[in-house]
Amino acid sequence: MNTPAVAPETPKAPPLEKQTTVGNYFVSNYPPFSFWKPEFVPEVYTAMERPRSTLTLQPSPTLGLYVHIPFCRKRCHFCYFKVYTDKDSSQIKAYIDAVLKELSLYAAKPFVGGRKPNFIYFGGGTPSYLSVDQLRHLTGGMKSLLPWDEAEEVTFECEPGTLTDHKLRAIRDIGVTRLSLGVENFDDHILEINGRAHHSKEIARAYAFAREIGFPQVNIDLIAGMVEETETNWRENIRKTIELAPDSVTIYEMEIPYNTTIYQRMKAEGKLVAPVADWETKRAWVNYAFTELEKAGYTVASAYTAVKNKEKTKFAYRDKLWAGADLLSVGVASFGHIGGVHYQNHADFDPYLAQIQQGQLPIYRALTPNGDERLIREFILQLKLGHLSLSYFRNKFGVDPETRFAEPLQRLKDWDFLTIEGDQVLLNRDGLLQVDRLLHEFFLPQHRTNRYV
Repeated sequence: MNTPAVAPETPKAPPLEKQTTVGNYFVSNYPPFSFWKPEFVPEVYTAMERPRSTLTLQPSPTLGLYVHIPFCRKRCHFCYFKVYTDKDSSQIKAYIDAVLKELSLYAAKPFVGGRKPNFIYFGGGTPSYLSVDQLRHLTGGMKSLLPWDEAEEVTFECEPGTLTDHKLRAIRDIGVTRLSLGVENFDDHILEINGRAHHSKEIARAYAFAREIGFPQVNIDLIAGMVEETETNWRENIRKTIELAPDSVTIYEMEIPYNTTIYQRMKAEGKLVAPVADWETKRAWVNYAFTELEKAGYTVASAYTAVKNKEKTKFAYRDKLWAGADLLSVGVASFGHIGGVHYQNHADFDPYLAQIQQGQLPIYRALTPNGDERLIREFILQLKLGHLSLSYFRNKFGVDPETRFAEPLQRLKDWDFLTIEGDQVLLNRDGLLQVDRLLHEFFLPQHRTNRYV
């Protein structure tokens, strides 16, 4: 008697996380930050002293510059960045002077000196918290050390309530090409309960004047799944966004890292689940946003962005960083990648200032990824675009990514998230909406179980 053949069971993706619990979800670098160590800091100094022509790891000709401005009017309840709400003008001036001193130390190094940044990014915190005079002091000093005259892109993050017409004009005058407005939500109640400092009327006023004075690109940030956000509210956010017609829209799904106010409340109350939308809901909301934006003529350009004109609207900071560009990062707690070495500065205000005042770079931890780790880093980051070129990796790393990543690529194919068409690896919408959890499939075994940060 013949035994009937049994069809092989179709592989299934690991179950979706349902509830939002504490921890970092967003993947921004590789290897994970928890593997960066103080004992590796000398490797940064060694890299800085090398002339660029002597490096063997095909250094990118592109240099980017990131400046962390850690000051805010209020600390948002979901914020996990290093920010301060208690610094007076003298302390802010001391910080700006320290940033300029730090930049001067780098500019004197063989690996950096004489190079012109291709892109500059002011992040925070709230860069627009600075006064016009403070902004001019900071940017004037920066330009004297590393001239911006050949910069392709200068991005500046703003909290709408800190913007006056006078300050917006000054931001435009210093050369900012992309203004990124941290809107997050258009509803005053949602903004207040999540700890945001601005209100909806300030969004409208700042956006209108930014358009009036002609920033080449205005970006709006939104967050899906904020405390007490509802589907009705989310749909209204997308309607208002489309009505404003920004050049680009960035949408993040709410996560609750350990050093947030929301987590501290959860811990005090003995709760394991965050009081925000679950992952399935957040992904559905982002999908709705992308669908509506596409109907309005936008193109989905990554797991987090939609752009109005894909030929005109570029993200040099993202694209070049994800292709291995050097990123010289200055300021407290900032993360950089230069000369083949990852590094992070001291995460506290006073130690950061003290080290610079002693004439030393304020680097706290570092890591030099090996060749395979650099391949993984670029592969997973570029996968966030929803597509990548196999020949790019073959030519740059001398490795066939279809062979190196055969197992994770096959898993994502079996789970119906990914296809390979000629030279292109393509994620479908379902894969793009949960790309950060899928990227762990490409991690080395030792990097899969440790805390990301």
